[in-house]
Amino acid sequence: MTAPLIDFKHVTFKYHAQAEPTLHDLSFQIYPGEKVLIAGASGSGKTTLLRLLNGLIPQAYPGDVSGSLTLNGQDILDQSLFDLSLQAGTVLQDSDAQFVGLTVAEDIAFALENDHQPVGKIKTAVSKWAKRFGLGERLELSPQALSGGQKQRTAMAGVLVDDGKLLLFDEPLASLDPAAGAAAMAMIDKLQTERDLTVVIIEHRIEEVLNANVDRVIVMSQGRIVANGTPTKIIQSGILSQNGLDEPLYIQLLRRAQIDITAIPRISDVKAVDVSQHKLAIEQLKQTVKRDRHLTPQLIIEDLDFSYERSQPLFKQFHTVINQGEILGIVGKNGSGKTTLSHLLTGFLTPDSGDILLDGASVLQQSIKERADHIGYVLQNPNHMITKTTVFEEVASGLILRHVSEDDIETRVRRVLKLIDLDSMRHWPISALSFGQKKRLTIASVLVLSPEILILDEPTAGQDATHTANLLKFLSRINHNEQTTIIIITHDMHLLANFVQRTLVIVNGQLIGDTTPAELLANEQLVEMASLCTTSIYQLAERLDISHPEELNAAIVTEPVWNP
Repeated sequence: MTAPLIDFKHVTFKYHAQAEPTLHDLSFQIYPGEKVLIAGASGSGKTTLLRLLNGLIPQAYPGDVSGSLTLNGQDILDQSLFDLSLQAGTVLQDSDAQFVGLTVAEDIAFALENDHQPVGKIKTAVSKWAKRFGLGERLELSPQALSGGQKQRTAMAGVLVDDGKLLLFDEPLASLDPAAGAAAMAMIDKLQTERDLTVVIIEHRIEEVLNANVDRVIVMSQGRIVANGTPTKIIQSGILSQNGLDEPLYIQLLRRAQIDITAIPRISDVKAVDVSQHKLAIEQLKQTVKRDRHLTPQLIIEDLDFSYERSQPLFKQFHTVINQGEILGIVGKNGSGKTTLSHLLTGFLTPDSGDILLDGASVLQQSIKERADHIGYVLQNPNHMITKTTVFEEVASGLILRHVSEDDIETRVRRVLKLIDLDSMRHWPISALSFGQKKRLTIASVLVLSPEILILDEPTAGQDATHTANLLKFLSRINHNEQTTIIIITHDMHLLANFVQRTLVIVNGQLIGDTTPAELLANEQLVEMASLCTTSIYQLAERLDISHPEELNAAIVTEPVWNP
């Protein structure tokens, strides 16, 4: 019988800085050649488990470990970080924390340089992996100058360039658009087969990872393993939604149709599952796609021109209207100008020509601070926003700058922190937070200012289903009660399908679509141009020959996220 590559027996771990253990009595094995997904809500212990696997615990994060944990038959705790790095390559969730080179080429080459490989071999390998990840034209750029998706692909290339047999991925899809994410999963699947790799993936976006043909899913909750089985068994058990995780969209649809999925083989694979006998029940879920015709224009982008380089214009005569109180999604492939547009709206960039009108008045002469009183903006990378030491100080900083009274600051900060599940950590140092917690913190620091328009760049990146649902309930409440306009830049298909009312599709600086999410996600041409993916509901409808799949996309929302 094949010996396990990774073998944990009754492993418990407690950080020195905490009173209680983070991991409790973990026992599991991962065998050579397996692809295993480790899933769980924020705070379930996934990242801590990864740190044990790659040696960061206890060498970088001291704590107390009990039980037996081996890699390749050797005790992990007895090996140096360098020795472990030769056996296991890790792609971190926060790409910025992983970069060591001054250019993309240097960062990809680092592992080979560290192994004293010949220069010719290094150059060949760097060129090969850069090309496979679409980075061939960016090798001389600084990693920090890349988009979020490009950073993620650079980190992946820097790990895969080496010949290690074990790859550990900490939320590899967090900054990738759906098409790039699907390509990354397909590449991981192909590489695993070609090089006989063992792959461990920690990820919230379960539906996309299942497309990589994972062999097993390990579900964690509160530092314990609550399920360990094949994807089909895990989905049939309903354990995902019970532990703060999103089930695939088509599974949500089948449950809405009251179909017993426990009796359906291969239920975890939308491309193979046979539910033809339930076609009528599925069709009956169709709902007419609704459009709100009674809207008041609030933000008008008028014939906007902008270019980083005069010879390469990004926006040319760009025009659109954003209405008061709507929830608008902006989608498009990485590098299409979505974040640039938000920077133009908030004053970080100045257009070459054209105008931006808020309630009929131009904002182009306003400072960034003046615009921030009306237009709040949460950056994609939380590390680019954080300026204070503790959680409370960070959220309070904007109110302090506006000379709000101490009592009012205390009330408003605590209210927002409670809504996003960070109040118990208000005195924590920000350095102790996870990436997902930092994301919620930066959202809180903007929400506390009560802006009229709120722009969120990838707000659900790194968030589990429970925290995403709580965030959306809060956004729905301020949208309903205060008519706050919500603008969301996103790649999250679940977010589009469940929350957004209207979607702008931007590709290479051009507005190529203005439609509802349900109609967008059923439009193959728009989806391909925007580097999105058709939803699993659309794929299921196509296999069942069900017309108007956008009406099934609309059906997964049976009631508002928040009811007043």
